[in-house]
Amino acid sequence: MEKNFAWAIEFQKQIATKITTHDMSYKLETFCGTDVSYKGNIAYCSAVIINSNFELIASVNVKCIVKYPYIPGLLFLRESGPLLSTLRLLRIQSDFDMLLVDGQGILHPRKCGLASYIGYAIDKPTIGVAKNILCGSFRKDHFIDYNGSILGYVYKKEGKKPIYISIGHKISLKKSIQIVQKLTKAGQRMPEPLRIADINSKNHLNFD
Repeated sequence: MEKNFAWAIEFQKQIATKITTHDMSYKLETFCGTDVSYKGNIAYCSAVIINSNFELIASVNVKCIVKYPYIPGLLFLRESGPLLSTLRLLRIQSDFDMLLVDGQGILHPRKCGLASYIGYAIDKPTIGVAKNILCGSFRKDHFIDYNGSILGYVYKKEGKKPIYISIGHKISLKKSIQIVQKLTKAGQRMPEPLRIADINSKNHLNFD
């Protein structure tokens, strides 16, 4: 399957060279989370913005047709269209300082997962928060090594499955970890903007 998408693989490699992996000068007051649910070839995408007190600032839902199948390592093909459309609509209501994406950032065989692509496309600080891992080996200090580079971090709340944090764009791994920890409520697996977006996308799917 990947042979048919060699152009997409090369595109990822090009974007990877443009990803910023250090902290920029920015305020951190509002946080956006995005998620996509599917019914057949229809994507139901939700995006929400909260502040550091977990108050909801804005929320939008978008339904659109899926153009690409799911291909491991090429999730950006399937989800970037719905996500970017949703974020454009959301930013008409209110802009945000930081984006969290349910997907990999640079913790990816080509160092350009969905979170990195979206972060680069909108030129915003972005964090990848994934439920599964594509590559790398776990170290005792919870960092994830891939080909000799530290690309991610395993974060696990007691009684919950782990999540995998990585740089999306314009942020360091250390800061990414701090933000995810800060935004994850006690007893929850995912940071709050992503948790709410996940609920909204599923509700949008079920009540369509």
